[in-house]
Amino acid sequence: MTNLALIATLLMIMALAYHMGLTRSRAVAAEHDVRMHSRPGYYGALVALWCGLPALALFLLWSFLAPQLIEMLVTHQLPADMVAGMSDRELVTFLRRVTALANERSVSGGGTSEELAAAAHMARLQTFENLSLVALMAVFAVTGLVVARRNISPQWRARNQVERVITIALAASSGVAIFTTVGIVLSMLGETLKFFTFISPAEFFLGTTWNPRFSTSGTDAQGEFGLLPLLWGTMMVSAIALLVAIPVGLMTAIYMAEYAPPWLRNVAKPIIEILAGIPTIVYGFFALIVIGPFLSNVGDLIGINIRTTSALTAGLVMGIMIIPFVSSLSDDIITQVPKSLRDGALGLGATKSETIRQVVLPAALPGIVGAFLLAASRAIGETMIVVLAAGNNPVLHANPFEAVSTITVTIVNQLTGDMDFASPQSLVAFALGLTLFVITLGLNVIALIVVRKYRQQYE
Repeated sequence: MTNLALIATLLMIMALAYHMGLTRSRAVAAEHDVRMHSRPGYYGALVALWCGLPALALFLLWSFLAPQLIEMLVTHQLPADMVAGMSDRELVTFLRRVTALANERSVSGGGTSEELAAAAHMARLQTFENLSLVALMAVFAVTGLVVARRNISPQWRARNQVERVITIALAASSGVAIFTTVGIVLSMLGETLKFFTFISPAEFFLGTTWNPRFSTSGTDAQGEFGLLPLLWGTMMVSAIALLVAIPVGLMTAIYMAEYAPPWLRNVAKPIIEILAGIPTIVYGFFALIVIGPFLSNVGDLIGINIRTTSALTAGLVMGIMIIPFVSSLSDDIITQVPKSLRDGALGLGATKSETIRQVVLPAALPGIVGAFLLAASRAIGETMIVVLAAGNNPVLHANPFEAVSTITVTIVNQLTGDMDFASPQSLVAFALGLTLFVITLGLNVIALIVVRKYRQQYE
């Protein structure tokens, strides 16, 4: 039985358990002619939880431990001299091929006799493991169902227990995001520290040359890893994008919230938000095929050399892409400003434009700053548009009409192909990723300071 079928079966058993708990609680209330502590639905939900949660916990633990146990048993069945002659990487590759053969997937070469024998043994172990999992989950589910159903009584605080489970589930969901962020940072931090054993932090953060290739001369065997060209390119493209997105997006939000009739708002806002759903690779092709040649032709007309792939091309198209992030969020915030503030300003003789400038926008400023922050983070982390439209030229210059390279593009370049993750050429990608994280964290801190200041003023 596949994992999906197993989970579907468990959900159906939980639905049956809910119905049995619901029916049992009503029968107990009628039998004893008393008022139950909780509503019947809570008893049904609690019986379903007793039935499903232990089986689900077993399934998760089993799914994590069983593959490792099977690989260990398969390894112990191999000849000792064969295992001793393999390195750790060779053994991992061997087990991957055996797993593919056991799951009836093709491998290059068709598999040796040792691999075929190990695959047959692994297939038998997997069959036994699947049957054992189904049996144990059935025992856990039935046991939980029987015990919970017998415990139904007028004094059983089913609602409290169900709400406690819901609270734990909500806290666990919040913890997933927190621990995921912490895990990402720690993983990048560990690889970054390895990178700094090859390249000094001062050379990385203050270097002005990016040339991460091995040198054949022997004088610079690890290349040059100066961050400043990449950081400057990222800031240049992001600044151009924000110069396009912030004014256009904010003015669009003001018009939609304050001036547009309802029929136009209902039509125009979804159309604007469609821009956020277009894949970034499409924006990249649009920049490379349409915007880049158009800017180059305009530059030829006015006597300016504008490259087809440049910071200006990538920034303009990126700005178009993040307009919905600014306009939609700003619009939602502006419409949430209390009508009493508008009425008070208009009652004192202010015009509509003065009310917007001096009352509505200051009151909505915390949310608008959040929209700007989201747009900035989106621009800094964008990859596909700059891969196709920025030109990938990691040189430190201030000309937006020339090609540049960004941190995200460089991460893609360094992790493309068959790379050795023990070399600085690959480890630098983690240092660049951690740098992006710190930049985004700094933007969040600045936004929190601004929001706190103005929130105290208008609350």
